Amino acid sequence: QVQLVESGGGLVQPGGSLRLSCASSGGTFSSDAMGWFRQAPGKEREIVAAISRTGGITYYAEFVKGRFTISRDNAKNTVSLQMNSLKSEDTAVYYCAAKRLYGGIVRTGPEYDYWGQGTQVTVSS
Repeated sequence: QVQLVESGGGLVQPGGSLRLSCASSGGTFSSDAMGWFRQAPGKEREIVAAISRTGGITYYAEFVKGRFTISRDNAKNTVSLQMNSLKSEDTAVYYCAAKRLYGGIVRTGPEYDYWGQGTQVTVSS
């Protein structure tokens, strides 16, 4: 059973940066496509970024392009989300997700097999 644990959330001022990490255990991380999602209060969960199992393919939601970077370290079984130029509208609980997939990326939440518990990101002055 794959377990995902996010870390790195917190309170940051607008314009600031945070780096989220997600540690995977119990599976074969290098065979999993990974994604970061977020859900703000009263809103539906939405994809933020996704990465293929080798890291060769990435996807970003339009609202984070140029500000966020997804990356992975298959030797350490971790996927990260570097978030720069944060805005108040980035405030949400951020989740990482995993799906066994040998090629490509996954953009939709229901296709993912495993989810972390989430980490809160609050952007406020």
